[in-house]
Amino acid sequence: MPIESEIREYLHREAETMECPRAVSKRIEQSYSQYVQRQRSKKTMKKRLIGGIIAAVIMIPTAAFAAPPLIEMVTRTPMTAEQVKTDAVGQAALEKLYRSYPETKSFEIIDASKLGGDPANVSQGKAIQTSIVLQEKGDSGKKIRLDLNGITGEIEHVNQENWEPQEKPVISLTDQEIKSKVDALINKLYSGTGKYEYSMEPIQNADQKTFILNYTEKGSTTPFYQALVQGNTISVSLIGGGPAPSVEGFFTTNGKPDYTADDFLNDEKLFSLLHMSPAALKQELAKGTSVVEIAASKKISQQQVMDVIASTQAKKQIQADPHGGTTDDDRTLEQLKRILEPKVSQVIEHKTETPW
Repeated sequence: MPIESEIREYLHREAETMECPRAVSKRIEQSYSQYVQRQRSKKTMKKRLIGGIIAAVIMIPTAAFAAPPLIEMVTRTPMTAEQVKTDAVGQAALEKLYRSYPETKSFEIIDASKLGGDPANVSQGKAIQTSIVLQEKGDSGKKIRLDLNGITGEIEHVNQENWEPQEKPVISLTDQEIKSKVDALINKLYSGTGKYEYSMEPIQNADQKTFILNYTEKGSTTPFYQALVQGNTISVSLIGGGPAPSVEGFFTTNGKPDYTADDFLNDEKLFSLLHMSPAALKQELAKGTSVVEIAASKKISQQQVMDVIASTQAKKQIQADPHGGTTDDDRTLEQLKRILEPKVSQVIEHKTETPW
């Protein structure tokens, strides 16, 4: 699962308690519509708006929103347009964007940064994430943001803003027209949507009309792509889909499984640590107990639980590296684990009777 997805919620929540520079505030797109919305739990909107808005948060310098402990864990380093074009991950993403949308060749890179890597030389050292924002000339010009997995090179999130006339924003279109716009974005930057089952649902958002679209492979319960449409913005996230986990619904939202919690808690090493089967863990959580409390009853510390889950998730990211990533890279492994800890903490402290 994308690393950024894990820390988005945490960063957004922390952001609300801090005073941000005006320039940074502008970059906070809309608010994980809930990511912001419920703050980082994205879970506020919680329909697992894992896509979209969240990406905005990840693009903001970590130091501006993260609590002191997180600031020490990871830094986001600004990049110039020239550095983006010479960076292997950034260069590949731009080439793909230019092929898909030739008009973007004239767009300006108005913002770029990378998370992790070598802060002393942004052109060297593998970043955990690279973010690039391009905009058409003019204050109301088209804008597109790409959040790239620095390890795999995949475009994990794409945010397309102001690509429709202001007088007729994308959210004002018919359901079929909205789907066509989302399909086009996915088809151009990812792969065809034809093999995926599709669903479109309105999100309860008092501020503005919002839709979430899920593209799921047959036999899977987790979306492969998830899109959020709000105002004149389309945000798409690569979730990855996959087979249903061994146990679903450790926690649910609106009666549906919380994919992040299921992904984190379906961990054989966690079950071994707790000396519990997946079904037994789900049963205990259904009583309103948290994973932390269950662990404490067995004299297992919260840090032990966090280490097990964060380690598993970090290794998944490293093993997904098409360039030969290896879990023997202790520095990268530890860095990813620290980034994941805020989200892991949220999951293991959660109780089913309380809102995210």
